Amino acid sequence: MLTFRKIIGCVLALPVLAGCSNLQNDIDVVLPSYSADLVVECYLQPGKAPSLTVTSSVPYLSSALPQVPSDVTVSLTMPNGTVVPLPFNPNYSALADTTSGIKFHTHIGRDPLVARPGDVFTLDVRDTKGRRVTGTTTMLAPISIDSVEYKFNDKTGAERKAYFLTSFRDPPTPDDCYRLQLHKGNPDKGALLQEPEVDNSFEDRLLNGKPFVVGTTYRFLSGDTVTATLYHTDAAFFRFRESVRDARNANGNPFAQPSAIYSNVQGGVGIFSVLSYTRAMKIVK
Repeated sequence: MLTFRKIIGCVLALPVLAGCSNLQNDIDVVLPSYSADLVVECYLQPGKAPSLTVTSSVPYLSSALPQVPSDVTVSLTMPNGTVVPLPFNPNYSALADTTSGIKFHTHIGRDPLVARPGDVFTLDVRDTKGRRVTGTTTMLAPISIDSVEYKFNDKTGAERKAYFLTSFRDPPTPDDCYRLQLHKGNPDKGALLQEPEVDNSFEDRLLNGKPFVVGTTYRFLSGDTVTATLYHTDAAFFRFRESVRDARNANGNPFAQPSAIYSNVQGGVGIFSVLSYTRAMKIVK
């Protein structure tokens, strides 16, 4: 239950304002009961042990600290039908994962994942309270980057900068989506673990089956090492990221439309996907 204080304003001279002290009411608002859901975020990566993060949703006005339930069991069904348990083994890293950006996982497998385009994986997450989340995802074929080029402006000195153009061709199948990241720095020295210089998501609705050329602003300097990472994703992954962005922008903004998180899992909230990507590097000279 929340208590709001309602104040009836008085547009009067200062001596009269003292008489307004009694024009306030305390209003008790009874909040509806809240049922917490399991929140799952799982990005499978070929060559890495499968891992995911399972938390519990909390009311909007509660503490922002993540609630990590310890009674959750997780299993991953492989394309050949083998069921692989992912034990509860929470771990936090000071650096984000190279591709997914996740710093924390609650469950992790033992062996590196073997995944090929077209492989289908099934996730099963359940706890002792009867909550259960399931999901299915298919690995998409990686899309090759045709070229990564740059061009300088006509300025001099510190204002001389370059923009980048990343080119690739979209396959003729509909509903393909992409995420393009550009990281600045030496990838062998942890540059891919830092925040990307550019991070864009887009669909192929207007350019289905045609070449894509994605540009940036003038923001790169001579000597910069730039790594482009192109993720091939499905529409569910694209909608999830867009809904998370919209929810963050709406949070605390009284003029923004509230945004719900889009999920591709059943029984809870979250995302289950296989990351399929290609990379290309260019040094600005």
